[in-house]
Amino acid sequence: MTKPSDTSRRDFLKTFLVGAAALGASGTLAHAEEPAAKSRVVLARDGNVFGADGALDHGRTLNLLDRAMEAMYELSDPVAAWKKVIRPGERVSLKVNVLGGKGLRSNPMLVDAICERLQGAGVRARDIIVWDRDTDELERTGFRVSDDPNKVRILGTDRFGFEDEHSTHGSVASRLSKILTRECDVMINVPVLKDHEGAGVTVALKNMYGVIHNPNKMHPNNCNPYIADLNMLPEVRGKMRLTICDATTAGYEGGPGYKPQFAWKANSILVSRDPVALDYSAWQIIERKRAEKGLKSLEAEKRAPIHIVTAADAQHRLGTNDPNRINVVEVVAG
Repeated sequence: MTKPSDTSRRDFLKTFLVGAAALGASGTLAHAEEPAAKSRVVLARDGNVFGADGALDHGRTLNLLDRAMEAMYELSDPVAAWKKVIRPGERVSLKVNVLGGKGLRSNPMLVDAICERLQGAGVRARDIIVWDRDTDELERTGFRVSDDPNKVRILGTDRFGFEDEHSTHGSVASRLSKILTRECDVMINVPVLKDHEGAGVTVALKNMYGVIHNPNKMHPNNCNPYIADLNMLPEVRGKMRLTICDATTAGYEGGPGYKPQFAWKANSILVSRDPVALDYSAWQIIERKRAEKGLKSLEAEKRAPIHIVTAADAQHRLGTNDPNRINVVEVVAG
């Protein structure tokens, strides 16, 4: 198995670029050579997406998702946009993130909206599964657990188990969730926008730590190159078709758990087919919030998300982190 680069983190960070002008924030990440085509990242906002009761409003959440998907695929019909994502007869899994508890998780209202639109695009309810590591964690964070084979299933890997054989790439040797390997043809990644004490940020790429049996083994060296290598596994890379990042409530410090003093209502979602471009853009949002709150940058705290660089390099090519090759489309919904 390959090992992390011997290049010192200090020298590595010296090669970073200052950029992300599209988000109006400074960034410092080196980038690998990529094709000329730009990766589209949609940042959709609705300042009133939360109702007076503090919960996401169903209608506004659905509208927020619709506007984001229309912008993603440059269409005026959300159903037509979803038909660009899913083919008839495919089984779809939504990999959510509930590690942060009710305060900082993939919001069930957003997940319900995705399921509703998938069915509107012709996906049968029984062909949709919403999942994370543990069924009880899903239930505790507000999901309505279901194993009814004729409805949308909401279950954890604990109900299915992991494959006996290890899947390997570079630094990674892991047993994968049978939900990923056996229960779906397509994965829609539904992470949360949040800070991470080691990796810097945990968004699309790191959400895949929830599909393996041994994520505890993959945290040295700011989780690098483990995150990138994990996303190279054919079962992950081949099935991940779209990322819809929940940034309705986000965290800028103290992650990955929920700390209310470091959380804010960002009232947004981010959508992209390029998980690296999405993570780069999400990272800039977190840096901007940290600066607003008077906190040091992640680089200054020696936890810049270097896994984003690795994911974009010539050995991985999982996407681009070059701000000149990322087209951030901002949408105001509602």
